Amino acid sequence: MNPLRNDYPYATRRMPVLAEQVVATSQPLAAQAGLQALADGGNAVDAALAAAIALTVVEPSSNGIGGDAFALVWDGSDLHGLNASGRAPAALDVDRLRSLPTMPQRGWDTVTVPGAVSAWVALNERFGRLPLERLVAPAARYARDGYLVGPMTADAWKRAAVAFADMPDFAAFLPEARAPRVGERFHFPEQADTLEAIAASQGEAFYRGALSERMVTHARTTGGFLRERDLADHRPEWVAPLHQSYRDLELLELPPNGQGLIALMALGILARFDLAALPADSGDAIHLQAEALKLAFADARAYLADPAAMPLSAESLLEDAYLAAAARRMDPRRAATYAPGAMSGGGTVYVTAGDDEGRMVSFIQSNYMGFGSGVVVPGTGIALQNRGAGFVTAAGHPNQVAGGKRPFHTIIPAFLMRSGRPLAAFGVIGGHVQPQMHVQLVVRVRDHGQNLQAAIDAPRWHLVENDVLMVERTVGEDVIEHLRALGHRVQVDDPNRPSFFGGAQMVWRLEDGGYAGASDGRREGHAVGT
Repeated sequence: MNPLRNDYPYATRRMPVLAEQVVATSQPLAAQAGLQALADGGNAVDAALAAAIALTVVEPSSNGIGGDAFALVWDGSDLHGLNASGRAPAALDVDRLRSLPTMPQRGWDTVTVPGAVSAWVALNERFGRLPLERLVAPAARYARDGYLVGPMTADAWKRAAVAFADMPDFAAFLPEARAPRVGERFHFPEQADTLEAIAASQGEAFYRGALSERMVTHARTTGGFLRERDLADHRPEWVAPLHQSYRDLELLELPPNGQGLIALMALGILARFDLAALPADSGDAIHLQAEALKLAFADARAYLADPAAMPLSAESLLEDAYLAAAARRMDPRRAATYAPGAMSGGGTVYVTAGDDEGRMVSFIQSNYMGFGSGVVVPGTGIALQNRGAGFVTAAGHPNQVAGGKRPFHTIIPAFLMRSGRPLAAFGVIGGHVQPQMHVQLVVRVRDHGQNLQAAIDAPRWHLVENDVLMVERTVGEDVIEHLRALGHRVQVDDPNRPSFFGGAQMVWRLEDGGYAGASDGRREGHAVGT
């Protein structure tokens, strides 16, 4: 395993960035905001926050001020987990929603308390070196003075304009009654005012002040359920990360209500197989990983929810005997469909950073489906997330919609360690894609010895609805045919209507100090260093 191995077997678009301090994210302007925080004397937490806050402005099609966030922070001696996801409003009309076959995907029914702002404040207060006012400055400048819209952001914005055509609030993001085009300058000075108010009050304006009043007033006048108490009672939660050994590495993820447990379970199952003996891009290697993930997803669909509502603990799903039994259910030569094991008891951004004092950050935030619910609070630039769409309506399910409850969440930051020492902070955007890419990246760097950039650039695949295996065309026709022969229902990415295969970022701690940073060419971003 060599993160700098000089082996680039794919059509690599970029090389790892090597520096004493590194920031990697999906948008160049945000990466530069993080780098400037380091140059101004900030640490990795400051850099990650500056980049993340900038992303709410320069990549609004994937996240926003009204979204949620999660983080893993290595402070130099310990790893800390933060769950800043919000709860459904207490007054939510659950009887009406439970009568529906599925949850709505847009509108006030899907709005949960936005937690990203609380994550910024909590991380800044506990680990930051620079004041929050300094960290919001680049984002506020881009919002007030304008920035040039990138190509992928413009494409997503154009799709959102169609999706939210019947939602009058969304007009705030459509100057001239259309989405901004590639290279056009977009201004949203109300966002700058909002960010500056948040920073000046250390978040109080957002949860217990003028901005919260605007959110609640808009809810009351347009049929929403968000109320003052929902916002005032919100608190981010410091949590102990879950971990799973894989060979000589340890993958760490946050516990539910997120889906990091899926990646941990899948790796725990795959540890029983000799993946290193198989070619990295072979159908047999993909088959084993896909089958392990099917098993993990079956349990996730049945059990994962707000921890207070789960019928069993996350730890029980990681017990060695349970994972061994799951591995025995797999056929190395045939694809299958799995039920949950028997128990005894469309938009996100990611930032990672490392500094010269050894701190490392894995940070992810999202409005969920692009711009979120389509609800935009007038005069603020706050697009509220639609995380409530992550609930289910089925009676008795642990994730059944309820007021005051956190929904099942897709966004997950990740961390790799070896022998108790930090190795890599990484993450992938893309809903259900995320745990699948976590598994693929770990297998590639550990079992196949690929460097971090090659592991990111490699051809990808992921399971979609009904266990269909979606693959990038670069997987190769021979591999695709082999997967079909094994019984997989394979769907090949259409270049005219490309599917989403996520976007990865990784920062790897080097033995001699400093970092290697890698960024996914499937997105607009970069790794940058100083």
